[in-house]
Amino acid sequence: MPKLSVIVPFYNVRQYAPDTLRSLRANARDDFEFILVDDCSSDGTVDLLARAEDELPGAVLVRHERNGGLATARNTGIDRARGEYLTFLDGDDWLAPGYYERLVAVIEELGCDFVRTDHVQCTARSRAVFRVPHGRRNVSLRPRDAILPAHRSTSVDYAYAWAGVYHRRLADRGLLHFTDGLRTAEDRPWIWRLHREAESFAVTGLLGVFYRRGVASSLTQIGDVRQLDFIRAFDQVVAETAADADAARLLPKAVRTYCAIISHHLGSIERFEPAVARKLKAMSAAALRRMPQDALDEVLSSMDAERATRLRRLRRRPVPAAEVAA
Repeated sequence: MPKLSVIVPFYNVRQYAPDTLRSLRANARDDFEFILVDDCSSDGTVDLLARAEDELPGAVLVRHERNGGLATARNTGIDRARGEYLTFLDGDDWLAPGYYERLVAVIEELGCDFVRTDHVQCTARSRAVFRVPHGRRNVSLRPRDAILPAHRSTSVDYAYAWAGVYHRRLADRGLLHFTDGLRTAEDRPWIWRLHREAESFAVTGLLGVFYRRGVASSLTQIGDVRQLDFIRAFDQVVAETAADADAARLLPKAVRTYCAIISHHLGSIERFEPAVARKLKAMSAAALRRMPQDALDEVLSSMDAERATRLRRLRRRPVPAAEVAA
């Protein structure tokens, strides 16, 4: 059994993949495997990956015949992974040399189900450190206890799958897989499930993942209909949290986060294509009506006036069924 499986989906990132692959080589170890998943790239990315399979120690190339999106590509990697520990990297990001060896040492020392790490965000030439919003470091804790409070950012809001490492027992329990087909916000139901159902986690200040922002092909930069998958993702978060034994305490946090994301998208609606903008409004209005209304009332009464007003207005909006259809 390899010590660590690194799952790296690639889709049309030929410009950035060489940096990613070089950083993987600088992290190679005899007992590490690198599962390179090509999600049906059309720009020559797969040619780079085919060479990497020969040159990168521990590399395994898996090809998708059809593009399935990031969630599905990660699931492909999880299903192929053999490691005692698993982690993720996106095909346009990169790592500091020797980072994975230090990361494995941390989780082995702490003995917990998963560890979350800080990271460096890179936009053009600027660099900024982003930290897990959790105060206690390098101590094993119960992740359920880190979901609240509802009105503050907590580790459940820090959803980056690649910012951490995960014990195989989570995959064996079905907790590491993503919702197939989600094209954005795929990490939101995933991080909530980990916090509700895993038994232990820790946060460490180890830096070594460099997250590239502003990539033109990234869904965060594209205002098309795929962006609206956040609604399906957060519907899942709310539904699964509502079924939890602790639902009364946890639902206000889930609903508040959902509302904040809706408000964020409405606040930058000009970046969406006109038809998608109309669909965003209709689907968001329908989503507000699906939420537990007591929890929604509580959230709106505690939000700032600008967001609360925007959401209340949307809540009253008539929703023709044709506009809500995906």
